[in-house]
Amino acid sequence: MLSRLSRLSRLRAVALCAVPVVGLIGAAAFVPLPFSLAQPGMTADVLGENKGEPVITISGAKTRGTSGQLRMTTIEATGPDAHIGLGDVLDGWFRTDRAVMPRDAVYPNGDSVKEIEEYNAEEMRESQDTATEAALDHLGERSDDIEVALELADVGGPSAGLLFSLGIVDKLDGDGSGGDLTGGRVIAGTGTIDAEGKVGAVGGVALKTQAARRDGATVFLVPKAECADAQSELPEGLRLIPVTTLKGAVDSLVALEKGRGSVPSC
Repeated sequence: MLSRLSRLSRLRAVALCAVPVVGLIGAAAFVPLPFSLAQPGMTADVLGENKGEPVITISGAKTRGTSGQLRMTTIEATGPDAHIGLGDVLDGWFRTDRAVMPRDAVYPNGDSVKEIEEYNAEEMRESQDTATEAALDHLGERSDDIEVALELADVGGPSAGLLFSLGIVDKLDGDGSGGDLTGGRVIAGTGTIDAEGKVGAVGGVALKTQAARRDGATVFLVPKAECADAQSELPEGLRLIPVTTLKGAVDSLVALEKGRGSVPSC
């Protein structure tokens, strides 16, 4: 009898303890969590126009007509003030077209939306200047003689640097023998670039490959250090080419176009 009463007491205790636990789980579904959700964003052909304006305008040198596309890629993330609950996080973890990222990794802690926008715009301006310097240096041209203007509305950050440089090279020199650097293909990619032409990692590449394939790309240039991330959710029909420098990217595209020479792979 005592044993039975003891068991009943324990069951009542477990039942009573379970009530707060269930309550906490229920409450967690509505409590904002320190995460941002990201998804594939827009892409833009740097050889063409964006919102009616040419992305690359060159003066002081003869430019060539181009075919094919060089598409820079982006991701879209929820805003710094967005309410992200437990349900949103769980949903994001189980989807291949979403990524759950610490909010601090997307937005600097304590910055307002306006400050973040201003910071990203400044990063884009610096990236454009560096991309121009790297491209002209690759071609052996002087920036004193050639002026390059880059315009890409509503996009911030430095991750389009490599594609800007490739676009300038294609408009001025192509593959070096009269052909297009793209070989008429839709080429996409991502990567920062410094004045010496070194390509840097950017993050979010698994989502960017999806944006690229969605918009018709068959080749994706990825910083070599991010090959594994790019392969994790690689869309069918998209070929990865790892790059570490602007010269390496140009050489790989020329080899791909002409069908000879080595084209690296992840």
